[in-house]
Amino acid sequence: MTSKNMNSKTKHTTPFLLAPAGKDYLWGGTRLNDDFSKDIDMNPLAETWECSTHPDGLSTVASGEFEGQTLLSVLHDRPEIAGTHPDISNGLPILIKLIDAKKDLSVQVHPDDDYAREHENGSLGKTEMWYVMDASKDAMLVYGFYHDVSEDMVRAELAGGTVERLLQRVSIKKDDVFFIPAGQVHAIGAGSLIAEIQESSNLTYRLYDYGRIDKNGKQRPLHVEKALKVANLKGSAEPRQPMRVLRFKKGQASELLCRCKYFQVERMLINTERTREMAQIQTGSNSFQVLLCTEGCGVLFWDGASLNFYKGDCIFVPANSDVIKIHGKAQMLKVGC
Repeated sequence: MTSKNMNSKTKHTTPFLLAPAGKDYLWGGTRLNDDFSKDIDMNPLAETWECSTHPDGLSTVASGEFEGQTLLSVLHDRPEIAGTHPDISNGLPILIKLIDAKKDLSVQVHPDDDYAREHENGSLGKTEMWYVMDASKDAMLVYGFYHDVSEDMVRAELAGGTVERLLQRVSIKKDDVFFIPAGQVHAIGAGSLIAEIQESSNLTYRLYDYGRIDKNGKQRPLHVEKALKVANLKGSAEPRQPMRVLRFKKGQASELLCRCKYFQVERMLINTERTREMAQIQTGSNSFQVLLCTEGCGVLFWDGASLNFYKGDCIFVPANSDVIKIHGKAQMLKVGC
């Protein structure tokens, strides 16, 4: 048995590890391999799609009875593991990523569900949330405009190469949380290491890309007119960090980071390393959950079985799973919908 394989019995309600798809976008770095041992042969490695049933980057099951299959194929065969979601024929409604921004990402915007369904072949739109796992001292993000703008004003500033003066920049630090609804103009800045939870969509309309050249010597395409059709052009208040309240139990603490109609995200702090007590996760009976380890390591235990996990691991917990106990010292994001 390897350190990442389950022991004892398995069944289709038992948790399993996921292996991600990688993306080598030009703004990426090396931290996802260096810090999280992703072992993906890409340089740069900009993103890992940790829990994904999107056709542009499918996650693969890395432990248990489904090992080697894509998560999408498992859901097709065993839809009950997703729970009572009305339609998972096209996969899960959410997608979870790790993002290493060595350089600035493009200034971009995503459509909402209604626009995407009508204009993008029935696709979902994209509302997302960022959890900052690490940030350099001068790391920033773009969050909307400083003041109200018009489509013509943005076009003129783009033509003159001065659109950056319209964009609101916000300093970020480790442990910050940002909610990015569809229609919000935004960009992750250089020096940011981000966990992103989003709708299962890959629709991005680039508004501005700093005139960069890709590996083929060409500028990446922009989608200015589409972006202006869906963008919120009102001035945005500088985003404030939400009030967060830690709830303590034996061996653990947890806090709600974000709740919207698409997903719910909690941060869990596990510390049972020096005790015989074990933290406990009450799994949902009507929905899957996903655990993403952002720091530390530990062991999950349930119904006579166990699973080792490490920093960067992503664990899929099927609906109707047994209560899970955890031993170790770790921080995890728990995602449900």
